[in-house]
Amino acid sequence: MTTPHRTALALACIAAVVASAAHASDTTELTLYRSDSAALYAGNDGGSVNDGYAVVREQRTLDLATGTHDVVIGDLPNSLDAEALALGFPDGNAKVISQRLLLAQGANAALTGLVGHAVEVLGAGGLPLANGTLLRAGDGLLIDGITGTTLVRSYASVRSTDGKFPLGSSLALRVDAARAGTSRAVLSYPTSGLGWRAAYVATLQPGATCRMQFEARASIANRSGRDWHDAKLTLIAGEPNMAKPSAPQPMMAMARGFNAKADAMPQQDSIGDYRSYALPGAIELPDGSVSQVPLYASRAMDCTRTALYENGGSFQPQQPIVNRDFNQGGGNAVISTLKLKAFDSLPAGYLRVLTADRNGTPQFIGEGRIDDTPKGSDATITLGTAFDLRAERERTSFSIDKAARTMDEGFRISLSNAGDSPRTVTVREHPGRWRQWVLLSSTGKPSQQSPDTLEFRVEVPANGKAVLDYAVRYSWTADEQPQ
Repeated sequence: MTTPHRTALALACIAAVVASAAHASDTTELTLYRSDSAALYAGNDGGSVNDGYAVVREQRTLDLATGTHDVVIGDLPNSLDAEALALGFPDGNAKVISQRLLLAQGANAALTGLVGHAVEVLGAGGLPLANGTLLRAGDGLLIDGITGTTLVRSYASVRSTDGKFPLGSSLALRVDAARAGTSRAVLSYPTSGLGWRAAYVATLQPGATCRMQFEARASIANRSGRDWHDAKLTLIAGEPNMAKPSAPQPMMAMARGFNAKADAMPQQDSIGDYRSYALPGAIELPDGSVSQVPLYASRAMDCTRTALYENGGSFQPQQPIVNRDFNQGGGNAVISTLKLKAFDSLPAGYLRVLTADRNGTPQFIGEGRIDDTPKGSDATITLGTAFDLRAERERTSFSIDKAARTMDEGFRISLSNAGDSPRTVTVREHPGRWRQWVLLSSTGKPSQQSPDTLEFRVEVPANGKAVLDYAVRYSWTADEQPQ
């Protein structure tokens, strides 16, 4: 026998279920936070992802009955934060008594969105097995039909008789409405499966000076388990603290619906301690996609290319190191770097660098990460190892005067260039035996000197070699005398 509660649920679900896509007048606003999760942007994995963080504000149009009844809202992400979910009726016509999130998980995940919808269950050969409202999709299908409730365990397919097939999770609500009719509900919640990061492309221009064409885009990943149609997007740059351990085959394309004209760039603003980028127009974000939109208009910029040979780092020992064989050597590789000055706030992301070959074809020469960079600050990335440049470093002298509490040390850096063009190599040394030191001598004047760095610029001829010799003296007090 059918219970009154089950009858009310069935009738309400047939008459008042929200369609998988919101009505044309409904709007969705997404606030996306930066995520560097490889899973969000991976191209070799399908399904939803638990990484990323976004706040969703949706407007849904519901057809309500008078009094207390049940409503199901479908087409929700798979990993939303149920504890932070909120739903309200701005017109005050109804209130939510209770809510239950139905997660799209397991073998029947695709059927979760059909809970509350009228369905037809078919067996082998298209034989009808049951008709009615889907009450549950788990260990079998629970169907509420005219003749009662049926549990179907073996079936071939399920057809939505109202033509709707919501994806993702669903929200089962018990609401109390003052009157029957159409009512607008506002639904907000955080969810994972959505995120963004900056994607930069620099194309180096020919010539002796470093100039490049710079493009700044936002890569927006959707692995939430549902599509987002005509959504208004705001991107947050910065790193808000996320207290919870986790919040609840992509295709790469420019996001449909985005106008890339210079006067239609995202509207940048401050929000608390962070930056926000409000995208103009509405965006389509299909599930399992990575879309790109411009952050700034493309522009020509100055840059600095450096061939760097570096030894050691900012190491501060607790007492002078007097062991002769102490060495912070950096091998023989010379690293190619690129530095630029931020023309505006640059959110963290990855910079790909291209240069034209002799046929004018842009070729990839390196990629590196840019951290959040305020306007006017420098950003430097490592492009890779310079093929034609090599370095060798050897200690040329070492002595200790314990009575004078001093220690002298000298080095020779030999540089070779197998290329057909002369190169300037920046040699960066970090005297690390003790914090008190002075430069005694060098074959070239330092281009930069700080408490923990010595830097020289050495000209290396084409198909030739160059040598840098330098020596430093360390000193310490009686209280700092090494053992």
